[in-house]
Amino acid sequence: MKNDDQVVMGDDKSNPIDSSEKDGVVRSSTYDGAVGDVETVEMTKRGLKARHAQMIALGGTIGTGLFVGSGSTLARGGPFFILLSYSMIAALVLGVVTAIVEVAAYMPVSGGTMGFYGHRNVSDSLGFAMGWLYFYSLGILVPYEITAAGIVIDYWNTDVNIAVWITVFIVVIVGLNTLPVQYYGETEFWFASLKVFMMIGLLILSFILFWGGGPKQDGILGFHYWKDPGATNTYLKTGDTGRFLAFLKVLVSSAFPFTFAPELLVVTGGEMKNPRRNLPKAAKRYFIRLVFFYIGSVLAIGVICPADDTRLTNGGVGAGSSAFVVGIADAGIKGLDSVINAVIITSAWSSGNSFLYMSSRSLFSLAVAGNAPKIFAKCTKKGVPYMAVAASSLFCALAYLNVASSGSVVFNWFVNLTNTSGFISWICCCITFLRFRKACDLQGVTYPDQIPYRSWMQPYGAWAAIVFFTFLTLINGFDVFFPSLWSASGFLTAYVGIPIFLCIYFGHRIYSMRKKEPWAIPSAEVDLKTGLDVVLANEKPELRANTWGKKLQGWFT
Repeated sequence: MKNDDQVVMGDDKSNPIDSSEKDGVVRSSTYDGAVGDVETVEMTKRGLKARHAQMIALGGTIGTGLFVGSGSTLARGGPFFILLSYSMIAALVLGVVTAIVEVAAYMPVSGGTMGFYGHRNVSDSLGFAMGWLYFYSLGILVPYEITAAGIVIDYWNTDVNIAVWITVFIVVIVGLNTLPVQYYGETEFWFASLKVFMMIGLLILSFILFWGGGPKQDGILGFHYWKDPGATNTYLKTGDTGRFLAFLKVLVSSAFPFTFAPELLVVTGGEMKNPRRNLPKAAKRYFIRLVFFYIGSVLAIGVICPADDTRLTNGGVGAGSSAFVVGIADAGIKGLDSVINAVIITSAWSSGNSFLYMSSRSLFSLAVAGNAPKIFAKCTKKGVPYMAVAASSLFCALAYLNVASSGSVVFNWFVNLTNTSGFISWICCCITFLRFRKACDLQGVTYPDQIPYRSWMQPYGAWAAIVFFTFLTLINGFDVFFPSLWSASGFLTAYVGIPIFLCIYFGHRIYSMRKKEPWAIPSAEVDLKTGLDVVLANEKPELRANTWGKKLQGWFT
């Protein structure tokens, strides 16, 4: 092959495509049901290297939710509840990751988001609803991270208006997304590396403080804060009922740092070199990320920081409300707070960059599939969907709400809104996987000969995730129903994501009834072939043989 950078996404209703080569690019000669003839459809390019993919998988969406938000979660439930909640969420998210990577690694097409795979394996309506869910939810997360970065900067009590910082962040994030994907991959590689190195450093430091190694520590700290003020807290009620409510609140809050992180793997797969080999590798390393960074970090803050410290919830901004900084300050270590503060800012910057990337690719995927205006499928010669990036960038203007409103109010508003969307996404991802697995079994598509990745967790992990995240979706704003906490705005932000998604889904379903389309594509008719020959043709020759399945026998494969 002359070029292995570009593939085309076939439509799931057309016959298997015939590939041709023009100017070194493998193309499809049929592209029924999308926006038009393939020769007029511009595609994104595979510019993400293996090291980009691995580091993005490790730290791409780790942002203020983990570094800052975990402090308020610790204060709400205590060290035991936050450790238990993060462990439960991590196990279920791993189930989602292994499910969606099995789907995406089989056919990692250009523009292949989970919305596309829902359209292909379940129904047009589910794919349509998922695609638009990703577009607006991920778009909203961009100003959320920008807002968080602006709040963090206030730690230094600067005289610069926050609108200036917001503008700087927007310009840089949007600018990076207008560059070819290899530049996004390179910047995210270094951003994520910085986050990973800081997390390693903080965990090592926390271990030292555990043994009393801080300048102001008189002896071994150990699990002192698990005894005083205690391992658990109460919420709204006293006694066991209050502890149960506190656990539910912590469980819901703990999901936010994980939101849309698994889906990033699928989106990058469409622009990753040799994705049928590198996606399974990224999924395997995801276990390390979940255990080491998420569970390890909340165990650390539960050891070095008391849950009743007022700095976690009142009067603190930026790193001042980070449990890591509170614990480090109490140990008498000076100067490190500003270093952590700077890395938190770059983390918010990095996460906003990733969310804008995902939002724009979701809109691009919708346009290619014919579910959004054709203009959003336009790409530059370097493979950047510039019109989709421009449309997704409009959400950044929401960050300026922070200029006129309290930053914490805007911060919490975005947290509540995107939490529900994340749960809905994971439920739909697991449904998509189950339909894909059933279609493969029925049509004789086997592992490892044809399917490059399969996890021992499945399908049990997918079923568990569907049940658990449905439960979390329903209780997301349970505390708003208590008379003392009732507010229309609280109810709206906690649950508005559900009717928005259902309206989009059933609206498209009503439209589809005119064409007499089924609620779900019969498993025997799910298209597992269209576009596969192009994907295989764009793999490097030495990687085409399906030998990696045997090599990946190990963790969660």
